[in-house]
Parts: sequence; C-alpha cells; structure tokens
Amino acid sequence: MHLEVGDQDFYIDLLFYHLKLRCYVVVELKTSDFVPGYVSQLTMYQNIVDDLLRHHDDKPTIGLLLVKGKNKVVVEYSLAGYTNPIGVADWQQELTKEMPNDLKTSLPSIEEIEREME
Repeated sequence: MHLEVGDQDFYIDLLFYHLKLRCYVVVELKTSDFVPGYVSQLTMYQNIVDDLLRHHDDKPTIGLLLVKGKNKVVVEYSLAGYTNPIGVADWQQELTKEMPNDLKTSLPSIEEIEREME
C-alpha cells in the first residue's frame, strides 16, 4: 500500500484489517535476516496507519515483521522500549514447518530460489 508522508513515498508490503480484533495489521516482508532498523521502519508504518487510517474505536495497529532468519536475543533487544504491538517471525522456518511433505519436495529450496534471483 502506498503512503505519502512529508512529500515522501513509502510502501507497506501488506495491510490488513482484522475484523474480530478491530485493528489494522501491517506486514513487512524481508528476504534477509533480521536487522534492528526494520523495527523502526515497521513502527513508522504503524504510526502512519494509526494516524491516517485508524478510526477512534479501533485498537492500535499490529505490526508483523517476517524475516528470513533471526537471532532471538537481537530481536528482543531491538524491541525493548517500543510500545507498539510488534511480532517478528522467521518465515523460512514457519513456512517449511507447516507445509505438507509432498509439497515440500515439489518446490525449489530457498537456496535454489536465491541462486535464481542473483
């Protein structure tokens, strides 16, 4: 989703509205391992959505950062002090854990996809 703020363009990867929770959910997708600066970017997007889109009856926007890999200790230190609801998940582990075995063998590996993208 495109956002224009302060004469600059920003793009949220995915933006959802959760009907039961009554809040927006901002999802940022990263093809690299976790970098602490990603938290600042996600927090900025949450703040913009809360300011520009959120209705006064809505709950605060939830942020979800999906990364290729993460160091749990670095993530915990990076999130310390932030008040926005943010979660960081390792998409590579989560996707392969939930995927049926017959589908796992028919798809290219992460390494094969990365080689193709280079």
